[in-house]
Amino acid sequence: MRKLLILFVSALLPWLSVRSQKPVYKDAGQPVETRVKDLLNRMTLHEKVLQLNQYTFGENDNPNNIGTEVKNLPAEIGSLIYLHTDPKLRNRIQRKAMEESRLGIPILFGFDVIHGLRTVYPISLAQACSFNPDLVTQACGMAAKESVLSGIDWTFSPMIDVARDPRWGRISECYGEDPYLNTVFGVASVKGCQGEKLSDPYSIAACLKHYVGYGVSEGGRDYRYTD
Repeated sequence: MRKLLILFVSALLPWLSVRSQKPVYKDAGQPVETRVKDLLNRMTLHEKVLQLNQYTFGENDNPNNIGTEVKNLPAEIGSLIYLHTDPKLRNRIQRKAMEESRLGIPILFGFDVIHGLRTVYPISLAQACSFNPDLVTQACGMAAKESVLSGIDWTFSPMIDVARDPRWGRISECYGEDPYLNTVFGVASVKGCQGEKLSDPYSIAACLKHYVGYGVSEGGRDYRYTD
């Protein structure tokens, strides 16, 4: 009987070892490419679709409705345009994603931090008039710190469309009509937002926008065709 027990335990140990191993995608010691490949191989089509979705979660006039909003939010959602400042609420949303989804993928919280968040700076067009990219890097660095402390991971900025039609309403978000100037200030903005590396405590991910040629919209109108 004792020999049978030893044999049973010996056969069970490798299985238990495999079961206790951390999934590759959750192992911070593995290369990013390896972790991404492992995660994608585990995902269902439904999970991939939700990861490519972005919901808006904003200020609610009635605090009693917040709980319902969180409850109705899919745990597998990829990102949120986050219009709130309560860290407890953010943690509730993130906890739901980590604990109620099958793979525990955290949500990215994004927001349009274009020319400051709590501290408001001149619009991007006016920043370019300074011809001082170092100053813009400093301003974006402060905006990134305020964003992190407000629960934001990702900014939809800088906007580097080359805009030459003053009728276009988004011209205030760009750095002007010169491609080189847009490039210089775009780099300065990204450096300010992301710092030396994205793992820095007060770093947020930057996102160049908009799509190629969007600043040449038809008739200077937003959400219109471009040549």
